[in-house]
Amino acid sequence: MPDTLNFNIVTADALTLLLHNQHALGAAIEEITHWISGTGADTVTDNAGAALETLDRNAQAITDAIMRLRQLSAPR
Repeated sequence: MPDTLNFNIVTADALTLLLHNQHALGAAIEEITHWISGTGADTVTDNAGAALETLDRNAQAITDAIMRLRQLSAPR
């Protein structure tokens, strides 16, 4: 059982780092999108917006997985 708990903790920690990276990428895409939108490149802006929506959707799924792993690893 301790091996499973350690695995869950390590996995949750790794997913947390990936989630932080995902948030950072989302912020960068958003900044670039604001800059591009000023140039009138509507198609690029729309595509970037769609990418941000995907990042948000996936970030929520990753967050849910992290929470499940942390609950499994919590002392009972």
